[in-house]
Amino acid sequence: MNQSWSDITPQEVEEWIQSQREDLQFIDVRELAEYQEGHIKEVKLIPLSQLEVRHDEIDRNKETVVICRSGNRSRQACEFLSSYGHQKLHNMAGGMMNWQGQTTRD
Repeated sequence: MNQSWSDITPQEVEEWIQSQREDLQFIDVRELAEYQEGHIKEVKLIPLSQLEVRHDEIDRNKETVVICRSGNRSRQACEFLSSYGHQKLHNMAGGMMNWQGQTTRD
């Protein structure tokens, strides 16, 4: 079976965020406590544990970058979303552990 998503580096994600393209969306699938410790400002939080009931919140017409702590949960989320017909999916390889850009807390 062909993989229907691709890995993207944290550096590429930072470039995409800076491009401010309107056809992009960033989804953080970590749990709330992890997200609150520090996240990328432009991301939407949809924990992997809630993805099954919240995946319709993700615009299928936009390229989607999925982010987690290390890249494992985001990979699972890409697999799940592709099974529901989402395309243009990207897993941020290495996750927030490899993120060098700015983060915010809330």
